[in-house]
Amino acid sequence: MMAEKRRREIVEQVRRSGYAEARTLARDLGVDVSTIRRDLDMLGRAGLIQRTHGGALATEGVSALDVPYEAKRRERLAEKRAIAEYAAQFVNDGESVVLDSGSSTYALAEALRVRQYLTIATNDIRIAHSFASCGGARLLMTGGQLIDSVFTLVGPATLSFLGGLHVDWAFLGADAIDPAGGISNFNTVEVPVKQAMIAAADRAVLVADSSKFGRRALARVVAIDAFDTLVTDDGLPSADRDGYGSRLVCVPTPRGGAEKAALRARGGEPRATRSNHQAKRTTEPMAQPTRSVQTSP
Repeated sequence: MMAEKRRREIVEQVRRSGYAEARTLARDLGVDVSTIRRDLDMLGRAGLIQRTHGGALATEGVSALDVPYEAKRRERLAEKRAIAEYAAQFVNDGESVVLDSGSSTYALAEALRVRQYLTIATNDIRIAHSFASCGGARLLMTGGQLIDSVFTLVGPATLSFLGGLHVDWAFLGADAIDPAGGISNFNTVEVPVKQAMIAAADRAVLVADSSKFGRRALARVVAIDAFDTLVTDDGLPSADRDGYGSRLVCVPTPRGGAEKAALRARGGEPRATRSNHQAKRTTEPMAQPTRSVQTSP
């Protein structure tokens, strides 16, 4: 197969699936993995795909499949850690928390490990393993059917468990967030699980990096006003923030000089002193957000 034709096929496969692994592409197209990696690098530089560790993501459109956990976990690590450190301040020792599955909530789980006497409920096997390995928290697994690539439990057993739960906090991730379209997901099976988590909690917080904002995915979960707080990084352009209202918090992320310059060019906010929505670590307890959840129409 000629290189040009092969690269067109790669782009089509990535756009159809939302994500493709280099090894799978090499097998399907009958070439070495090293050839595919060079193709992916070239296509990434051209903006036709988004290069990830071990594969590629689609740059536009809606995916019908979940991106594998390892691909998500390696993306935007600094942003996810900053978001997690901020969100962890909401939780006091001894409180109860339900954690959605995903790489942002996994980062939050790591940040919460310094708290004592927490009760943690989750449908994410990786998050459960993180708490089980360190101890110090009462751990509840939802049960359910496993989605292999994302280590997530879903289905009737999951919903039954969550339906009998009452917790102080729910922290959820999202595939896509839009002021009008609300929170949406790449698949439909996780939608009722996310809705049940919000219903089980006194207060709900969304944790998601800025790349998820201004996008819509296949399945709508809830309106943005189902959350008390939306926590993201300061890579979200200032012009795109107004639609989310006062519930939006943009957390400063440490960046080098080149990244700051690029962010300013996009209208982002790399300076920690500019917005009163930005997080500032203090030794005083954080004010708890008030609960004002409205049912989406």
